[in-house]
Amino acid sequence: MANSPLLHIKDLTISFGKKSEKKTVVHGISLDVNSNEVLGIVGESGSGKSVSSLSIMGLLPKRLAHIEGEILFEGKDLLKEEASSLRNIRGKDIAMIFQEPMSALNPSLKCGKQVSEILQHHLSMSPSEARKETLSLFEKVKLPRPNAIYSSYPHQISGGQMQRVMIAMAIACKPKLLIADEPTTALDVTVQKEIIELLKDLQKDTGMSLIFISHDLNLVSQIADRVVVMFQGEVAESGSVYSIFKLPKADYTKALLASRPTLGERLETLPTIASIKDDSFVPKEISVQQRALRHKKLYTQTPILEVRNLKKEYYGNARLFGRKEVVKAVDDVSFSVFEGETLGLVGESGCGKSTLGKTILQLERASSGKILYRGKSLTDLSANEIRTLRKEIQLIFQDPYSSLNPRLTIGAALIEPMQVHGVGKSKREREKKALALLTRVGLDESYFHRYPHELSGGQRQRVGIARTIALEPKLVICDESVSALDISVQAQVLNLLNELKEDFGFTYIFISHDLAVVKFMADQLLVMNSGKIEELGDADEIYAHPNSDYTKKLIEAIPKGI
Repeated sequence: MANSPLLHIKDLTISFGKKSEKKTVVHGISLDVNSNEVLGIVGESGSGKSVSSLSIMGLLPKRLAHIEGEILFEGKDLLKEEASSLRNIRGKDIAMIFQEPMSALNPSLKCGKQVSEILQHHLSMSPSEARKETLSLFEKVKLPRPNAIYSSYPHQISGGQMQRVMIAMAIACKPKLLIADEPTTALDVTVQKEIIELLKDLQKDTGMSLIFISHDLNLVSQIADRVVVMFQGEVAESGSVYSIFKLPKADYTKALLASRPTLGERLETLPTIASIKDDSFVPKEISVQQRALRHKKLYTQTPILEVRNLKKEYYGNARLFGRKEVVKAVDDVSFSVFEGETLGLVGESGCGKSTLGKTILQLERASSGKILYRGKSLTDLSANEIRTLRKEIQLIFQDPYSSLNPRLTIGAALIEPMQVHGVGKSKREREKKALALLTRVGLDESYFHRYPHELSGGQRQRVGIARTIALEPKLVICDESVSALDISVQAQVLNLLNELKEDFGFTYIFISHDLAVVKFMADQLLVMNSGKIEELGDADEIYAHPNSDYTKKLIEAIPKGI
């Protein structure tokens, strides 16, 4: 190539800890980013993607991180630049969009102020010029009501809107290189599609280079020119989008591509990286006839759960003449769930799916309507009766880290709910059961004495599942319980949930914004929109022939590979 690359990384090695016992997480990687190019970087958690990008920005802690090699930006070695020089480059020439906008935005500053500050600092604009430019940027990133959002705090706007504010902030100074680190992981498929299209348009308009980091391969294939696949701190392979997705060379890349649930065939189990590497995976498809026979058995019995005309309303601040604003989070919803079934519940953020789950669990009280569990009305139960019921209806949370007590060992976290609900006759019996549960969810007995911070996201989610099954519930609500996991870990957890369903006779309500995952899991599909049921029926039927425009829009927004 005649021109030298905009960014040239050579033999980059990153370690953490004291020099005598440091742990190396990135092992001598080399890569280039050319001008006006989109480079996709894919790999699982712990592969070194984010750490490498933070080293480009100079954001790794100086005392803990040991960095060797070269990071040349326009010929300058960023590792040798003074802190003041790096501050001028950061935000102006190189900018970054972080994975979690809520933790990246300052909660005590209004959104407009946060963007204006950057313009005033780097471009020496006056406050009025900065305000005008910020509103223009908000329009460019297609934020609704730019003036209102300018004066709003981050917690007052949605996740998709916060991510757009972050993008506006990142492109404010027209950087030459933009690093987007998992910028759509927590977003709905429709918002994700809009953000990807927005980044594509901005890249075309400004000619900036873009490093797009993700564990979603289909997503990367839609935006990147070239792809780098990382595994355990090394580059497994790199090449054009076509060569990586259609002609992968590395076993790891092949396994990563195969682990994603598809919208086509319905497999009994998903392939995992381990099962592909050791050639133990044999694809087994569930036929239409097998599915029909299973459903005939399921749907001729009495429902385990009936939801009738359920409403959950919230009241906002008093408006003019003292009228309160009513938000109908769940609006006249009715459906049944049958024992042994998996009901998939999908819809965009704010559609009411999580509120519906919480209302079924009686964590929120219904405004009106009935919830019948085994014929008994949950809405009429006393506090003591609800506590007893918790044993039978359990929840697997989206974020296993925040749902585990950081001060309790994994063993203590498993034993605690057993003690509360009187499972097991003695401490020894509970310990024995906890050890058996760890083995059942694919963790060995050594995890019993570990703390949550010592585990990866996938391992913590397995602990969350073990904690749920410790009480032998009948109905399990999975609320976005695999959305934060890597594709290969996600495949392992989904296979585990299906195995447990067969072994223990569980019934699932599976809430997710990932429609490909829901299709793999669900018998019936319930699509929610603005608190109401948009569509309800057989999952395969709805995916093949959606009746509503809203469902069509959701399905069309699912990232497709090349």
